[in-house]
Amino acid sequence: MNTLYITGAGVSAESGIPTFRGEDGFWTIGSKNYTPMEMATRLMYTQQPQEFLAWYYHRFATYRHLGPNAVHHWLADKNLITQNIDGLDGKAGNKNYIAIHGRLDQMTLFHEQGDPVEVIQAPWDDVDETQLTQSLMDIFKIENSPQLNQSLKPFVLLFDEFYTDLYRIDEAVSRMNQADKIIFMGTSFSVNITNMAMDIAMKNGLEVEVVDPNPFILPYAKVVYHRTTALEYINQQ
Repeated sequence: MNTLYITGAGVSAESGIPTFRGEDGFWTIGSKNYTPMEMATRLMYTQQPQEFLAWYYHRFATYRHLGPNAVHHWLADKNLITQNIDGLDGKAGNKNYIAIHGRLDQMTLFHEQGDPVEVIQAPWDDVDETQLTQSLMDIFKIENSPQLNQSLKPFVLLFDEFYTDLYRIDEAVSRMNQADKIIFMGTSFSVNITNMAMDIAMKNGLEVEVVDPNPFILPYAKVVYHRTTALEYINQQ
């Protein structure tokens, strides 16, 4: 059977990375002046790059040295699309997973969406935290202007952006269409990729499983719910 796994923030919780909507979640805590939903946008990056980069660094880049947990290792040989940008599936050995929302350890040239650009490593270890804002502005080649031109951008899909081939969206949709079963692990079904997957699952009449302690109940009859954590689930397999 060709099973496709689609994972969310709950899978990385055991590694010490906060989930998005928990008490200390990424979307619960914003910057001093803006909410997380305002921060994680292309508009914010173009208009307030200092604010954006400082928030992004504190809320994401500080977790860059954490390692994969047992769930990531269990998924290492699986057909996998992850919503997580932490790169832990790659650290666990999965050679062909799709990071549909980008990768924390990478960046690109700032570009118009849809333009082909090279993905390069992000030099987070070069950041000087004693002068954080200026250091980040230098690393991402941002002048004191909203015109980014030849600046760089974290390789992450923001709220006001859309899926493009840079994020392997065509391949992701192809994997969904080729799957015999889709298993969602640790996701709240609050992003577009899970909606796409469910639309395809229902169209193709696929079996669906949801692994989550408090699962979102889907309007589809062929769903099996595992009301447990991803770690507990793999220990039962």
